[in-house]
Amino acid sequence: MQDWESCGPSAGPFCGCPPACLKASRCLCNLEPQNLTDTSELLLLGLSEDPELQPFLFGLFLSMYMITVVGNLFFILAVSSDPHLHTPMYFFLSNLSLADIGFTSATIPKMLLDIHTHHRIISYVDCLIQLSFFVFFGCMDNLLLTVMAYDRFVAICHPLHYPVIMNSYHCNLLVLVSCCLSLLDSQLHCLMVSQLTFCPEVGIPQFFCDPSELLNLACSGTITKNILVYCIAAMYGGGPISGILFSYTRIVSSILRIPSSDGKYKAFSTCSSHLSVVLLFYGTGMGVYLSSVISPSLRSGAVASVMYSVVTPMLNPFIYRSRPCAALRTEPNVSLAPPD
Repeated sequence: MQDWESCGPSAGPFCGCPPACLKASRCLCNLEPQNLTDTSELLLLGLSEDPELQPFLFGLFLSMYMITVVGNLFFILAVSSDPHLHTPMYFFLSNLSLADIGFTSATIPKMLLDIHTHHRIISYVDCLIQLSFFVFFGCMDNLLLTVMAYDRFVAICHPLHYPVIMNSYHCNLLVLVSCCLSLLDSQLHCLMVSQLTFCPEVGIPQFFCDPSELLNLACSGTITKNILVYCIAAMYGGGPISGILFSYTRIVSSILRIPSSDGKYKAFSTCSSHLSVVLLFYGTGMGVYLSSVISPSLRSGAVASVMYSVVTPMLNPFIYRSRPCAALRTEPNVSLAPPD
């Protein structure tokens, strides 16, 4: 048992993860802090240490992972095989399904392996790789939802110009830009975390290398780190959310100007599924950080993160599959309101 400076001997074997000290702003161990590249391994605390719950958790997450992969692959196959679905919206949805598969594959297989082998240690190299893929596909989800909001804005507010604005070249360009920005975001996170200093033994109260938890566990509380975090959050969080809010503000304004109730319903039906996924994605993501502030339990954040990292990608194909396809087949003419 290590000697603790202010947590006491009952805090636990891993510096950085005792309940009373996890939220501290400085490193509390007596050993010299190390850079992440000098830290040989980290401990993933997971969702539960109860041995009786491990078979249940393994079966539950294996089932959810299989449903996510099969459901999203089936959605991509259905879109590619139906010529009526070769529209910009379903093109973006297919890319969203690919991002969802990568998003869950970045975390769940490692979690299943840890439960099966009862070995929850992850090397710093594997942690950085997992963090990079997690941030990349998470940012792809974020940016694709923004692009889809823009697509709905053009379809409803500028229906006569929709075929020109959302042509195949522009759609591919939007996806390519989203990929490049996501790659930049993941590398910035990876570089930032690799430069932080940690206690020699780090316990992460998550089932994966969550960048926010790594930042909380870092011993170095530099101003540069905080500035970089705020800049990344503003670019990749505030920017997309602002774009989505702007698009839906204009969409609602256009829908309210439609004279017939049937036209209003037809216009709204093209946005309902996307709006549901947006609320689910951002709602669960915000719930993770709110739960970590409100609840004193270290595992509350891990449980809440299951919602946006596992449940949301699993539900996305079912949400979009449940809406009638006919609404999108005539999407350039969904609006009866005059274009702005």
